[in-house]
Amino acid sequence: MSDKNYNDEKNSDFDAAQTGQVGNAKQRKSPISKNRQKKTGCLGGLMYFIFIVSVSVILACLGWMAASDVLALNKGSEAIEVTLPEEIFTQKEVDVKDSDGNVTGTDTINVADIGKVADILKDAGIIKYTVLFTMYSGISDAKEKMDPGTYTLNTEYDYRAIVKKMQFGSDSQVRTMVTFPEGFTMKEIFTRLEENKICKYDDLMECAATVQFNYKFLENVPLGDASRLEGFLYPDTYEFYQGMTPEAAIDTFLQIFHYKLTAEMWTLAEKKNLTMRDIVNIASMIEKEAANDDERATIASVIYNRLKANMALGIDATIQYALPEHKEVLTEADLAIDSPYNTRMYTGLPPTPIANPGFPSIMAALKPATTDYLYYALDTATGTHKFFKTAAEFNAFVATQDYSK
Repeated sequence: MSDKNYNDEKNSDFDAAQTGQVGNAKQRKSPISKNRQKKTGCLGGLMYFIFIVSVSVILACLGWMAASDVLALNKGSEAIEVTLPEEIFTQKEVDVKDSDGNVTGTDTINVADIGKVADILKDAGIIKYTVLFTMYSGISDAKEKMDPGTYTLNTEYDYRAIVKKMQFGSDSQVRTMVTFPEGFTMKEIFTRLEENKICKYDDLMECAATVQFNYKFLENVPLGDASRLEGFLYPDTYEFYQGMTPEAAIDTFLQIFHYKLTAEMWTLAEKKNLTMRDIVNIASMIEKEAANDDERATIASVIYNRLKANMALGIDATIQYALPEHKEVLTEADLAIDSPYNTRMYTGLPPTPIANPGFPSIMAALKPATTDYLYYALDTATGTHKFFKTAAEFNAFVATQDYSK
């Protein structure tokens, strides 16, 4: 074999080998690439499907949880007391419109801090998600639909019912019956209201001093001192809402006093040339002094007789009113206290009523007995009063009594 033939054959074999290698490489590469693409495509699709399903499940769960809270689905029944304090409310003035949409005036409404309301409800176990309740309240304008107070809410209430129940006068608002005896002072009444969780004492005192109540019997009674309402808080048994506003609580008393007054009573006061506040002032002293109903008109006659004679009334109950606390027996220092309420020292009526009288005392002040009595003193043996025309008779009787016990 020639070199040329040998080389040609060798080259031919080399070329064939090269061609075979390339061919084999192509043959190996092509099937592997297609397989991998198929596997990658299937796996990617499966992973995407799993992701979509997972997200859908999560969203569905979150949606169900949200719906369960908003709509109160599958929640147990439990009654829980919730208090919305007055401190989380501000007041807003809004227009009052008639049926035609015309503005006829303005009104003041409560506006709640929804964030704090949501926290209170969550802490009480009424709701689970404060964010959801806040969002719902924003959509429904719930902040202007709530009022301060104590409410009995149920865990079965949905968000709409919760908002509706937390309104003044709703059937969920906790009510308390409170009795106020005749002769209670304003401070004693306000203390009892606070003890029964109706209102705070300080808020009631501030309200009494600064809020204008539009009643005829309060005309020309200036603002600035809480005692301006003394005598007009009619003693009775009332049903209050716990946590109600001080204005509403005080107005409860004033309304009843207003309804108790008749045209005849106004006429009788006018005939005496006295204001209704003067009548209540006299009635408050009768209330604190009288031992029974039979004495009221007679004690009233003594008061009127002394006023007519320009004598000091000398009623120790007025001094008691001026003291920081009630005393069973007044000392000489107490009797000498320099106060406009010291009716031993100053003539005329005290500056304000000294208590809140009942109806019998008011009627006694309007219809006093006709007598010549200028004095009365307690008979310690009977617990009733003796009446006298002269100082000598009075002093002789008092000498027989021991008032130190």
